[in-house]
Amino acid sequence: MIKWLNPVVVGQATRMKLADMGYGARLFLRLLSTLGPTLRRPRLLSEQIFFLGNYSLAIIVVSGLFVGFVLGLQGYYILQRYGSSEALGLMVALSLVRELGPVVSALLFAGRAGTALTAGIGLMKAGEQLTAMEMMAVDPIQRVLAPRFWGGVIAMPLLGAVFSAVGILGGWLVGVVMIGVDEGAFWSQMQNGVEVWADVGNGMLKSVVFGLTVTFVALLQGYECQPTPEGVSLATTRTVVMASLAVLAFDFVLTAMMFSI
Repeated sequence: MIKWLNPVVVGQATRMKLADMGYGARLFLRLLSTLGPTLRRPRLLSEQIFFLGNYSLAIIVVSGLFVGFVLGLQGYYILQRYGSSEALGLMVALSLVRELGPVVSALLFAGRAGTALTAGIGLMKAGEQLTAMEMMAVDPIQRVLAPRFWGGVIAMPLLGAVFSAVGILGGWLVGVVMIGVDEGAFWSQMQNGVEVWADVGNGMLKSVVFGLTVTFVALLQGYECQPTPEGVSLATTRTVVMASLAVLAFDFVLTAMMFSI
């Protein structure tokens, strides 16, 4: 019999996976309960917001600008076929605030900030700094993980908003400045068609969920990695893969709930 078809092996693997899921759920609930103590340490929180948000700002701005360029160019060619090139601003804005802004910024956040979180926590574990904290009666979850967790949750919506705003500017540059779409029609169609709560609000809600997801995956992988260089490297790779897949999966679920009802 093939090893993986052995009921004992399958049962042990299932049990281990369920145990890992249970541990991850308990850690997630523990991190959620640290909101109050974390807010009472604003210096630690502000440092993490600066580290995760400001250091990711360059890649967010550049990527958002080029995504806006592509949307403006491709959207114009598509809308021109139906004589609706004046709706270019509406198409660019809805595409960004609903989908591309939250999703692409979350994927970039996972690649830039998520890997930094995992590597940082993993190196602290490999250097036995977390163990030293426990020996000094300092809770590493509340002192190290919680500020990073809430810093990522706060930074992610801000980065998503910046991505969408810069993308709209890029669409305007291509559509109005380069191609020659009427500027008044570009902005008026956008203002009339984009709703604050239904579109922008739901996009921000997506960014919050993605921030929770990416930051938690990064911290969990770093906190549970093997305290070796190979273990930290593997944990960093798992962070990018798992966080990206989780963002795409949650995007489908949230889109079905928000815009299909």
